[in-house]
Amino acid sequence: MATTISISNQVLRERAKVLTPTVSTTLLENDSFQEINVGTDALTFTLPKITAENLGTTYTFRNIGADANNIITIAPNAVDGFNGAFSFVTGSTASVNRATGTVNKSWINTKATSKKGDWVTVKAIALTTWYIQGGQGVWVSQA
Repeated sequence: MATTISISNQVLRERAKVLTPTVSTTLLENDSFQEINVGTDALTFTLPKITAENLGTTYTFRNIGADANNIITIAPNAVDGFNGAFSFVTGSTASVNRATGTVNKSWINTKATSKKGDWVTVKAIALTTWYIQGGQGVWVSQA
């Protein structure tokens, strides 16, 4: 007995909006779930202050510039910080990027080691904490 499966042409596909800014930008809560492709050097993206109303806000940043060409800086609000870590491999060397949770310190994709395709996703998980959900490439906490 054959089974027939009917597939609707009205399937709703969830897609993230993709932005490619050429100037530094202050992001808003309603910019959440956007993927931000960065092909211009020395841009800073300032995140909104985390509040009870915007927990879950998520952003993905991706370096689309040439290798060793872009420094990308993600700046939290002065009372927020980044926490979390992810592992990555460069050649045969495994490393870990770790953010310490220090408030008012940016998370940076370093220029000298940046590669096209480096990315990081951050999510507001608690008041004052942007959690690093994953990424690729060399990212460091601001000194």
